[in-house]
Amino acid sequence: MIKNKLLILGGNGFLGKNIAETFLNNGWKVYVFDIQKPDVPDSRINYITGNFFNNSDLQTAVSGKDLVIHAISTVNPGNSNARFMQGYENDLLQTVRLCSMLIGTATKMIFLSSGGTVYGNQEIQPINESALARPINHYGCVKLCIENILRTFNTQFKTKFLIARVANPYGPGQDYLKGVGFIDAALKKAINNQKIEIWGDGETVRDYIYITDVCNMIYSLWGYSGTDDTFNISSGEGVSQNEIINILKNLGYNPGVIYKPARNVDAKKMVLENKRILNVYNKKTISVKEGIQKYCNYLLGK
Repeated sequence: MIKNKLLILGGNGFLGKNIAETFLNNGWKVYVFDIQKPDVPDSRINYITGNFFNNSDLQTAVSGKDLVIHAISTVNPGNSNARFMQGYENDLLQTVRLCSMLIGTATKMIFLSSGGTVYGNQEIQPINESALARPINHYGCVKLCIENILRTFNTQFKTKFLIARVANPYGPGQDYLKGVGFIDAALKKAINNQKIEIWGDGETVRDYIYITDVCNMIYSLWGYSGTDDTFNISSGEGVSQNEIINILKNLGYNPGVIYKPARNVDAKKMVLENKRILNVYNKKTISVKEGIQKYCNYLLGK
């Protein structure tokens, strides 16, 4: 039996590792392209070490694959305003080269965009994919620029590129020290009796989605053949940071919270409508309360 071949660009990260597991469980042959192998490699995965910004390395990696998932970003929401040129000069331009490599091939690509930053501040919530995206930080702007490049390639060259606007994922494998992940930070600090830092008054609302739901939604897009190119990968429910703290208290923790001045890179509210992806992946998602309990049990080895 011939297995479909998946290549994950940046597959050693939080999203990449979990996506790899989902595709492996569905019988795929999985290749991970990253700058180095993980400290503890998975024997089921074919690792390709290389530099995303080296054209030869990248061309070799994508050749002959059925699906490419692009999960590489060298900036994050917190540092992108200080390092914005890196995002535009490196991430954006190399993604254009990646797209050009796939012209005329049968390879599909799913780009992992940012549902939490591309939309910016929106009055109408939840936000659907047709809303005018107006990012307020350079991380979201780089993602949106790449999205538009992919759409242009689809129109002009009949490529098969899809965009997954992932909301705020959390769960096993995340590391808030890399710049994102409020639930990850809050839960780990609560377990270790450390102070939790919140930028603002704690009423910032986000659409948190458990990592297994993210991966299953992305997997469902492999077989999609409709006309939409952009999908919110989200729970469709908004939860504030203060509500997250209360969930932790209900789990028996008593976290101390330090409120700091709000940051201008953070939108006040971000809830994404998920009707479109649920037409493709029509299964119930895990609630944030269930997800935090599930993740807590994982961290405690239960």
